[in-house]
Amino acid sequence: MGKIFERISQREKIRSERKDAVNRSRAVLGGQMTEQVAPFLPNFPCNPADVRFVGKPIDFVAFPGAAQSDSIQEVLFIEVKTGTSKLSEREKQIKAAVESGRVRYVVYRAE
Repeated sequence: MGKIFERISQREKIRSERKDAVNRSRAVLGGQMTEQVAPFLPNFPCNPADVRFVGKPIDFVAFPGAAQSDSIQEVLFIEVKTGTSKLSEREKQIKAAVESGRVRYVVYRAE
């Protein structure tokens, strides 16, 4: 009887772990899809034409004003999050660097 109970318990554990893996996969895929369409969703912070997708370690860099005028008002680093997801440690470091003014513009000339 003990071995039967053990097998049933193990099968339930495997089912539970598979279900959890599927749910996590769906959440990741949903987040990735949202990242791609975010510039076209309501309340996005700028015109989608002013946005460039980066992906990692941030989702977008935006240049508000670039598409409609000759004047760029600011540069935005945009991270898209869904649900209860939080900034990763790397994303927090980037946010802190920007907020503290540790940002530079570099021209690299390849020869």
